Amino acid sequence: MFLIAAALAIVTTLLIALAIWQAVSARRDAQRFPPPGSLSAIAGTRLHVLDLGASSPAVVLEAGIAASSLSWRPLQYEIARFTRVVSYDRAGLGWSEPATAARSLDQLVWELHELSANAAPFLLVGHSFGGLVARAYAAKHPEDVAGLVLLDPVLPSEWCDLPQERQRLLSYGVMLSRRGALLARLGIVRLTLTLAERGARFIPKLIAKVSSGKGSGVPERLIGEVRKLPPDLLPAIKAHWCQPKSFAAMASYLALLPDACEQARHWPPLSVPLTIISAGNATAAQIEEWDRLAAASPAGRHIRALTAGHWVHLDEPGLVLTAIRQTLEHVSAL
Repeated sequence: MFLIAAALAIVTTLLIALAIWQAVSARRDAQRFPPPGSLSAIAGTRLHVLDLGASSPAVVLEAGIAASSLSWRPLQYEIARFTRVVSYDRAGLGWSEPATAARSLDQLVWELHELSANAAPFLLVGHSFGGLVARAYAAKHPEDVAGLVLLDPVLPSEWCDLPQERQRLLSYGVMLSRRGALLARLGIVRLTLTLAERGARFIPKLIAKVSSGKGSGVPERLIGEVRKLPPDLLPAIKAHWCQPKSFAAMASYLALLPDACEQARHWPPLSVPLTIISAGNATAAQIEEWDRLAAASPAGRHIRALTAGHWVHLDEPGLVLTAIRQTLEHVSAL
């Protein structure tokens, strides 16, 4: 009994120390990494918006399900050379504050409309889950959208009428994200990332295995994608993912996927120029569905980025930049 009590006391002391370290470090991170853009008051919270460049039509960037404006940074600087370009962080991600309104696709569209209305009509570029938000926006506010560029976008058919195994997978992802929020609050996420950053492998992998179980490979895959960004952005990304709000936000966005994809079944065909760029590892079924979506749209086209993974704009930024330029030229010629 004495040994058990002693072990519990040691663990409790360590957790308290880690939680204090987390709180102090979070305040320091806020000073080290101030928002590069502005914070706009929307729906009872404040969303971070980075607005660069000039000229029109503008380009508005919608990130993937757990990504922030930082995922667009290299591409955004390039786009800003020839036109205005706006990126933002959805509630709870990046520099944005946590949401006060319940997460739904309609709410995300409304928030995007509030922060981008002064840029309309614009070219809307969406990656992955951001492609779903972009299509929903185009369906609800067609007058605001001059064209769409979708990068390996979510296919609604993959998230509607989910079989039991896929439902379990999604629920597991939501659960892991909520668990991540708790681990971040306790400082365990910060400890793991700090050790990994300094070259340690065993302890971070052990922590990931204990906290994620069968999903322990997910963090490694995400970190692998993030490392494709310029090294100077990585400290800010680490600071964001040491915050509980980032994991809580990811859980809320994952949870709304089935309802959002069900809505997509009722959207009318797109009435604006559309370019889809898919990853090289796409399945035959995915390619076929993207082909159909492109064929049903004016000036629609589907480009396969054969050497790119899911984060197309990180693997083949030149291809994405060319597609954006060409779509803007097409829109301007109309």
